[in-house]
Amino acid sequence: MTANIALITEEELDRLEEFLFSPAVSDEALDLIGAHGFLCALNISPDAVPEAEWLEQLFDGKPEWSSAAEQQEITELLRKLYRTIGNDLYNDQEILLPCELSLEPEDGEEGTELTIWAQSFMEGVFLKEDAWFGQDEETVAGLLLPIMVASDLFEDEDVVEISKDRSLREEMCVQIPEVLVDLYLHFHAPDK
Repeated sequence: MTANIALITEEELDRLEEFLFSPAVSDEALDLIGAHGFLCALNISPDAVPEAEWLEQLFDGKPEWSSAAEQQEITELLRKLYRTIGNDLYNDQEILLPCELSLEPEDGEEGTELTIWAQSFMEGVFLKEDAWFGQDEETVAGLLLPIMVASDLFEDEDVVEISKDRSLREEMCVQIPEVLVDLYLHFHAPDK
């Protein structure tokens, strides 16, 4: 990865978010926070996921594009977000998550944005689950633990115990950006 890749801008993220919330995409499609989590997992994955496959997964099918130009614009923005995350990981920079690193819901909210992010991240892991856990399952599961806790998808005893302990749970959430870099290095720079 070189320093001259174009990174995604705030305006472009806003445009992407607007599209992902639009009627053009399935109700089951990932929102911007989900897309970020999903693309983080794809960047870290030991096996590459073909773009056509991850786009279909992210959109939950195919959006109703208004034009070929719109399709090209949105696809390019998703590629740019993917490359921006990859660039940060490659350069050992902690990823800035697009949500609070907390599992305490806001007033009136049922869940948290971090749970959405973590569930989408795990969706990315499940696409290549054998590759993720095939070699060093214990280390990888240990590194993934904060994300697994945040995702609220697992009924594993350890995960449930941590989920019940509010301060431990919150402590783990704060570690997620660091964990992403550790996971990336585990798969892509094992000698570091």
